[in-house]
Amino acid sequence: MRIGLLTDGGYPYANGESRLWCDRLVRGLPQHEFDLFALSRSAHQEAQGWVQLPYQVSRVRTAPLWTPEDGTLRGSGERGLLARLVTGGEQSYGRRDHKRFTEHLTALATAVCTPGRPGAEAGEGPGAELFTAGLYGLAELARERGGLHLALRSETTVRILEAATHAHGAGRTVRSATVPDHLAFAAELERALRPLSLDWYDQESLGAVDLCHAASGGAAALPGLLAKRFFGVPLLVTEHGVPLRAHYLAAASGTPYGAPVRALLAAFHGRLATEIYRQAALVTPGNTHVRRWQQRCGADPAKQRTVYPGMAAERFGPVGEDAERFGAAGEDTEADGPDTLVWVGRIEPAKDLIALLHAFAEVRRARPDARLRIFGAPAEGDEAATYLAHCTALAAQLFPDEATGAHTEGSSPVTFEEIGGPEIPDLAEAYAAGGVIVLSSTVEGFPASLVEAMFCGRATVSTDVGAVVEVIGGTGLVVPPRNPRALADACVALLRDPERRARLGAAARARALELFTVEQNLAAFRGIYLELMAHTPVRREADAVDAHGDPLPFATPPEAHLLGHWTQPGAHLRPPEEDPAAAVPGWAAPPGARLPDRPGEPEPEHTRQPEPEGVCAVAAGLPGDGDA
Repeated sequence: MRIGLLTDGGYPYANGESRLWCDRLVRGLPQHEFDLFALSRSAHQEAQGWVQLPYQVSRVRTAPLWTPEDGTLRGSGERGLLARLVTGGEQSYGRRDHKRFTEHLTALATAVCTPGRPGAEAGEGPGAELFTAGLYGLAELARERGGLHLALRSETTVRILEAATHAHGAGRTVRSATVPDHLAFAAELERALRPLSLDWYDQESLGAVDLCHAASGGAAALPGLLAKRFFGVPLLVTEHGVPLRAHYLAAASGTPYGAPVRALLAAFHGRLATEIYRQAALVTPGNTHVRRWQQRCGADPAKQRTVYPGMAAERFGPVGEDAERFGAAGEDTEADGPDTLVWVGRIEPAKDLIALLHAFAEVRRARPDARLRIFGAPAEGDEAATYLAHCTALAAQLFPDEATGAHTEGSSPVTFEEIGGPEIPDLAEAYAAGGVIVLSSTVEGFPASLVEAMFCGRATVSTDVGAVVEVIGGTGLVVPPRNPRALADACVALLRDPERRARLGAAARARALELFTVEQNLAAFRGIYLELMAHTPVRREADAVDAHGDPLPFATPPEAHLLGHWTQPGAHLRPPEEDPAAAVPGWAAPPGARLPDRPGEPEPEHTRQPEPEGVCAVAAGLPGDGDA
């Protein structure tokens, strides 16, 4: 079948999110054909290029969700190529279309500004109906008349938002919105609704796929939502994180917007997530933590199916096998000694390395020979670089260089290292360098570093955030976040008991190999694809009706999917231009064949083959054309 894979800032871009997962999915299901519909987030991402695509990818359509800083999309002056690509040419609206735009945007803005009734389920109430009416109305207007960019950046939009925020029933926070808040939300709304203006909604693009698979919610799933609306294509949504949750975290981490804009954005994304979950044929969260968030946003538990993201276990196989072999013999396998703690990940404030350093100070009091090796690089942005500098300064303050003798050079028990050097050439060697792997995060989705440590057969100490408990499943120690004393006690308990470390490491490796491999992920989606197509087959209008527009029974019989000449359409269904007699000149016709005397002249009645009768007539060909 043909799968339309929808991504937002991900595959096929080289630095995209979920790039590895999407690439493994496409390569692991060679029996399917994939069309990629990718949204890019920045000019830098596009400049990095694409990954090498496999042969299963037959077509790639891309569109930017970003605007250049030169203001070419501000609605003034000459519009460049980027503007035409994003907005579809920006045809101006006449009076009738302007009235349609005003009605639909008013409905959407009213739904966003009106909070749900206390105790009501997500997706219920008049607000949900107004939101869907406004969203699909704007989508149909964009499909007929072009992009919405100029209209959503116009003074009309600001006036509609101002009236909606001050209307009766609006939330208390949004009522305090000022004109700058309305302008800021209008800009964010235009960016969020930019997928409505793409030229993907025709029979040659999204209308030609059998199933839309969105690699995330939010903007990536919006084209799939419209494909279901316009063409009846079923929608599958996979989320390893929750876009709405990510929006809440971004709002709390110091965005330049005030409380009214954050409240409006949260309401919009919440309404959009509810509609996506309601229309999706199936929703596949990456873990139970995401599953609960989806249910909070209105996802039907009957349509949810947890599918863990597959990870490549073979790259950690040698380290894990050594841990099993030496652990069974009662020997240590740690390259740097059993008293070494290892942390692996991206260095940013959410990882809470400050708490880890304070916890390690407590560990050193109980185990003076303990070491802490931190492997990672700062995340993108100035904030992460500043945080790394703060962590290194704190480590130097808490753990000054120590020397074993009067004539030896001192060294710190805490080191910050990057993977790829001569000592630690790859990621597996980083996990092999310690006896206990530590995760100290305050915010976490699916803890990939823990799964990698489990593949390596290492015991772990983690904070209880995100899906940590679900992933660990009793094969490691879990402590509350932001609690250095509890983190230190758990680390000391494992450092003092090598047999317990070995048991936990072996159990963790067995659990990871059972639940978190690429093979189990591919097997799950292979079955899901077939299940969705069995329950929601896509019928093309050209194949499902006859020449008079009447429904055609058994338009695509099962045997038509088998290879062979007997599965070709019968003569009564074959288009005139496909008739062999019409396409072959007289001198090339086989002996005994009769060609029409003139173009369009029917054959005499005595030379015609009898047409098959019955419900299976569409699968039959001429007599003697095969077993069918």
